[in-house]
Amino acid sequence: MQHHPHILIVEDDSEIRTLVCEYLNRNGFDARGVESGSDMDQALLEGHVDLIVLDVNLPGGEDGLSICRRMRAKSDVPILMLTARSDDIDRIVGLEVGADDYMGKPFNPRELSARIGAILRRVGNNGAKDQSGKRRKCGHIIVDPDRREVSTEDGEPIVLTSGEFALLAIFMARPQRVLERDMLMDLLNGRQFDGAFDRSIDVQVSRLRKKIETDASRPALIKTIRNGGYMLSESVQDI
Repeated sequence: MQHHPHILIVEDDSEIRTLVCEYLNRNGFDARGVESGSDMDQALLEGHVDLIVLDVNLPGGEDGLSICRRMRAKSDVPILMLTARSDDIDRIVGLEVGADDYMGKPFNPRELSARIGAILRRVGNNGAKDQSGKRRKCGHIIVDPDRREVSTEDGEPIVLTSGEFALLAIFMARPQRVLERDMLMDLLNGRQFDGAFDRSIDVQVSRLRKKIETDASRPALIKTIRNGGYMLSESVQDI
């Protein structure tokens, strides 16, 4: 039986919620909509969810940013945030608290579907799996591609979100090579990057550094290349 990824839409606008659910359900997903964080919590208790589409501007005591921060403290379920197109600060803060991607409103449901598909492919929910069976070492960190796990040489686990793991995988596939910001954004999210207005890749690199660097204020693994982008400075070895 074919598996249809379970998508939970957290959106207080009933028209948008219904539109998104109907479109996704027609295009290979099993989508369900709720209108608040408490409803989301109940839906998560009732069954498995592959991805959450989360509106930033939810009414009441808990907005989307607070929900995302709370979720990241206990779960790595992918989160795609919906933000007001003019509110760029929400986009940056959303990435900082752990969102995997974001879209501005108004949005095209077809693009939303494509973004969801890209995230799910990244985390392996489409059934694809790295068959190498080899763990990889880079500096002081060990990466297990099959299990999607990262740890230190001493065995201490490093908990990454799906987006952070995907970014690390991009660097490890291209060690000691300068990767420009537009290339990173395109590889990470499959879309064109507007460097004049969007520095979100810097936020995501900063977030990853805080977890994998011994001293994030003096990064040794992922180095900033002036006027170039970023580079994984260490070689990568199969172990």
